[in-house]
Amino acid sequence: MKIRTGAAPADCDTADAGTVLATLSLPSDWMAAAANGSKAKAGTWEDASADAAGTAAHWRLYKSDGTTCVAQGTITATGGGGDLTLVNTNIAVGQPITITSFTLTAPGA
Repeated sequence: MKIRTGAAPADCDTADAGTVLATLSLPSDWMAAAANGSKAKAGTWEDASADAAGTAAHWRLYKSDGTTCVAQGTITATGGGGDLTLVNTNIAVGQPITITSFTLTAPGA
């Protein structure tokens, strides 16, 4: 998963946009079992040292090749309604980034 600045592209077929602020390596079993149309994150999702400074605005999830996008969404501060929320969206170089909560929900669930 890469946390990036700026608006998310139209879809995963559109080229990456914004600056990469953090690159998180997810565990091989990165999602828990589905329940009521949703799946929550499993394991530890973190980057010990952010790559760049900026305001986190969107995320992209990639296959293990690091270049093939499979999902994307918005980032807001906690309570802001983004697909992924961070306590603070202002990222500093070298800052540790940990995602404590993330859920994917099927349409209509």
